Amino acid sequence: MEPRIDLFTTETGARLAKRFAGLGQVIERSPLPKTTQELVSLRASQINGCGWCLDMHTKEAAAAGESAVRLALVAAWREATVFNEAERAALALAEEGTRMADAAEGVSDETWARVREHYDDEQVAALVALVALINAANRLAVIVHQKGGSYEAGMFAAAAG
Repeated sequence: MEPRIDLFTTETGARLAKRFAGLGQVIERSPLPKTTQELVSLRASQINGCGWCLDMHTKEAAAAGESAVRLALVAAWREATVFNEAERAALALAEEGTRMADAAEGVSDETWARVREHYDDEQVAALVALVALINAANRLAVIVHQKGGSYEAGMFAAAAG
């Protein structure tokens, strides 16, 4: 599939990219651990089949020092021993928040309780916003067939400037 449009070359797309980057910076500057942010973004992007976001968040996580083993095991986090309980709670929220159409209740009370055990109000606010933002970004990129592979760590942050 060929890309349908390069959103970022349009005036509207450039303004959207700037706002997305700005929202991303709010989340990035929050007390939610950077590692958790990248793991959540990766998991949602895997579920949504977004090559662009997988490329971006894999490279950003690696640049931040994330190990190749943990990055490789995000898709199978339940069967992996390399994630702590807080990360597991965040990954569960990411999955349930991404697959809302698959479950009548959306995010389960059990998952919400696990998240609340590990994260304070500021971190929860950032986590919920992150799940919403990455899902919106995934949808934009998947709809227009934006391809992964050309991203360089730090590239998108420049758009917020």
